[in-house]
Amino acid sequence: MTPVPANIAASLLCSFLAGQRIDAIVEKRAQADLESALTATGWRFSREHRLSDRDIPDFLVKVEGVSVVVELKIRAQRKRIFRQLERYALHESVDAVVLLTGTAMQLPPEINGKPARVASLGAGWL
Repeated sequence: MTPVPANIAASLLCSFLAGQRIDAIVEKRAQADLESALTATGWRFSREHRLSDRDIPDFLVKVEGVSVVVELKIRAQRKRIFRQLERYALHESVDAVVLLTGTAMQLPPEINGKPARVASLGAGWL
């Protein structure tokens, strides 16, 4: 199977994430809700996937052969989130990065040459 382009994979995953009702009060609970949603719909993923000793994103999801990091943040400083995503995007095993957050922020279309997307935690409740 030929993988879809990384930007399409990231967008597909964002569409899925935006439709989920995830408890956005406590980050660990939100991660558990996301894990349940990914499991229920058959997505292939690993939780707290170790890219390196320092870089451990919340999820690494396989989307039609493409490895997409998903970092879930309830609230955090924008610069800190961005720096974290920058580090993840440096890894060869990562094809795209997605931020699922309750923090109002945007990302550039690419981070370190990898497609980057943002999904809102609140969208699934609308």
